[in-house]
Amino acid sequence: MSTTLFWFRNDLRLADNPALTIASETAGAMQPVFLWCPLDEEKWAPGAASRWWLHHSLASLTASLREKSSTLLLRQGITYRDEIQKLFRETKATRIVWCDRIEPAWRRIDNEVATLCNELKVEVIRVAPNLLCNYQTHLTKTGKPYQVYTPFWNAFHAQFASSMLAQAALPRTLPMPVEDVFSLPLDALELLPTVDWASGFPAVWRPGEQGAQENLARFLANAIFCYDDERDYPAIAGTSRLSPHLHFGELSIHRIWRECETLLNDLPLETATSLPPHKVASSAPRGNIVQYQKELVWREFAHYLLWHFPHTSDAPLREKYARFPWRSAPEDLRQWQRGCTGYPLVDAGMRELWATGWMHNRVRMITASFLVKDLLVDWRTGAEWFWDTLVDADLANNTLGWQWTAGCGADAAPFFRIFNPTTQAEKFDPTGAYRNQWQPRESFAPMIDHKWARERALAALQSA
Repeated sequence: MSTTLFWFRNDLRLADNPALTIASETAGAMQPVFLWCPLDEEKWAPGAASRWWLHHSLASLTASLREKSSTLLLRQGITYRDEIQKLFRETKATRIVWCDRIEPAWRRIDNEVATLCNELKVEVIRVAPNLLCNYQTHLTKTGKPYQVYTPFWNAFHAQFASSMLAQAALPRTLPMPVEDVFSLPLDALELLPTVDWASGFPAVWRPGEQGAQENLARFLANAIFCYDDERDYPAIAGTSRLSPHLHFGELSIHRIWRECETLLNDLPLETATSLPPHKVASSAPRGNIVQYQKELVWREFAHYLLWHFPHTSDAPLREKYARFPWRSAPEDLRQWQRGCTGYPLVDAGMRELWATGWMHNRVRMITASFLVKDLLVDWRTGAEWFWDTLVDADLANNTLGWQWTAGCGADAAPFFRIFNPTTQAEKFDPTGAYRNQWQPRESFAPMIDHKWARERALAALQSA
């Protein structure tokens, strides 16, 4: 009897999972497997907050597979190629199915495993990542990758086909797994932080497919109808908070897009007035939904850029910024990390990040601008800190966000656009509710004068 291996990676769900559907179409056994070989992922192996999420997501996935009469095989090692080779030998598998990833290290890993499969005469089925568009062929009229978001969105919206919205079917039961193959217990992977700084995470998050679906339902029932009006105000629950679920593949991006399209089809073409009574929106619900779709496509844009410009996780897309005179300022960096800058909105954001593993997107931009422009600390240093402390740490999104702030990436804000943390607080946290929730009780004098820091940043730009 033939055996198929289904290799879970960042697609930790059963529903609407095209790769799992393909793997399930077998007359023999199907063995789901998750491998943990962080050294093979080089510099960008999952950070501490991501590992916390991964532990609980795998626990949820294990329970879901058990309900389908299947099991999740857990292994760890040095390289994914070697672990896959061991599994082929132990399970006698003749086929392997996985969902591709676009990160540079994973592209290498996928090619190495595909080469191994070819050598061993094992069939390989590679399914497209959890994205909406074809990131390899979605190009400008001159055949080059887009580097500006608006044309990318316009082309995407014009070319998007309804056939891409097809939902992958999930069998009521999965094919039987392989018997008598060794599997590690989840705790043996040692994913949970040794320092209990993540103790507040469970009160905020429910990792796993069920938690993802609950978060999606909550967002679609309420906040999406006021999304464009409220998404910039951190004291309001105006965003979807689906980013960690999307990164780990607990939720299909196609599912979210389908739900948005359903909402749009149910709304009249004219302005709808059936908003929740406590919401007051300046835009029509239709415009709010479309704006959320644009943010989903911004995520597409981030992954698209990392595919076409894989060096940008560690180097600026705009080469002239490689000469920028960044400061080595470890004590300044430490104050920023700890939320002790003396600027309440910056400190509130950094402390929300430490307590919850997440930060509101508007505040991410402000805290990043403060590090890069007020303190002149290299954007890559900030990207590494976010990578380690965000539960939704995603290499594509993280790279695009930090290069946008530093002015050195695609469709970036100019470097001379420098957020004033005081006026940003007055504009986006006018009542102080967010700052009062997260800023330190003790008061700090500002670690640097913003006006002076702004002039220094502009002078550094001129020198570069």
